[in-house]
Amino acid sequence: MGTHVIKMPDIGEGIAQVELVEWFVKVGDVIAEDQVVADVMTDKATVEIPSPVSGKVLALGGQPGEVMAVGSELIRIEVEGSGNHVDPPQAKPVEAQAAPTPAPAEVRAESPAVPSQPTPAPSAAAIVPRQANEKPLASPAVRKRALDAGIELRYVHGSGPAGRILHEDLDGFMSKPHTSSGQAPSGYAKRSDSEQVAVIGLRRKIAQRMQDAKRRVAHFSYVEEIDVTALEALRQQLNHKYGDSRGKLTLLPFLVRAMVVALRDFPQINATYDDEAQVITRHGAVHVGIATQGDNGLMVPVLRHAEAGSLWGNASEITRLAHAARSNKASREELSGSTITLTSLGALGGIVSTPVVNTPEVAIVGVNRMVERPVVVDGQIVVRKMMNLSSSFDHRVVDGMDAALFIQAVRGLLEQPACLFVE
Repeated sequence: MGTHVIKMPDIGEGIAQVELVEWFVKVGDVIAEDQVVADVMTDKATVEIPSPVSGKVLALGGQPGEVMAVGSELIRIEVEGSGNHVDPPQAKPVEAQAAPTPAPAEVRAESPAVPSQPTPAPSAAAIVPRQANEKPLASPAVRKRALDAGIELRYVHGSGPAGRILHEDLDGFMSKPHTSSGQAPSGYAKRSDSEQVAVIGLRRKIAQRMQDAKRRVAHFSYVEEIDVTALEALRQQLNHKYGDSRGKLTLLPFLVRAMVVALRDFPQINATYDDEAQVITRHGAVHVGIATQGDNGLMVPVLRHAEAGSLWGNASEITRLAHAARSNKASREELSGSTITLTSLGALGGIVSTPVVNTPEVAIVGVNRMVERPVVVDGQIVVRKMMNLSSSFDHRVVDGMDAALFIQAVRGLLEQPACLFVE
């Protein structure tokens, strides 16, 4: 048997160090070739690290949240053959570091081993015997569901990689009767539990970027209401006629189109600002960042060259990018290079919001929810579909008048949607 050492790979773009986000294996696990062993994060994306060999995990090189240099030891694996690593003479064996020294025979005799129990199936109602301080693997969305339902995740069997608890595992647990302390209490029961969540990985990157943006950017916001009655009628008509052949349209591709057309007259808004070099770069290409909420936090995949895309082409690409971001499959290239950002909470959009500029950009357009309400048109009270745009700008680069004129241009295009297609 030999030892194979996987080192932190060079992910490119001159990156010298990355953050270790999550392990999917533990010491003693037997893994297969190409199995993902860890997630690491650069400044732009989460990257999966697969194992190039099959074998048994001997040691892990770091803890989640630790920043590791490219080329440092990530994991050691016991393999058939000679492996790719030989310890120096008299070096302490890796096995001794990865596991505690066995107790003497007479001590072990006083505490006989408990026979191992078979792992219950994911849908079984059996309680998983974890230690009280053992934190099972689960996504933030699963943890929130369990917290809302009053379920302690340490009692739930995980069927995912490395015992990760999935939504299906939680569904199976909740559908079965339980007699242990894993039983969900009443929603009004007195609680004294708490949970500490380490700010690592994507959550750390989001926190750093938001803090940096608020510290460096001179934010100001501008809110305008828009009558989207005609636009919504056009959208529904196009979906009825072309939805089956070209795909369904949401409001987002129309908003992107309006931004593209309006930006022709406001190049100072489709810009990035290097405040250290004191240089503003105005971009001809419109690369629209689409703010996307996933289980792990906010990501901004980029719709490239929106100025050249058709309504359906941009719609299809927005859908693809959103799926890639939510499934943690978006590449670094798909998460970088935006020149202006569009953010929407859909039906949860509220009345007004104050979005944070996605630096080094200088503008972000926020979409609030569409509602029907009475408005006055030509002296008559009528019911119209209304929607607010809540947008923020970097006042160091964008003057208030220019921001207002830009949003008014977007408003005019959306209220008279035929103008979106007039060249």
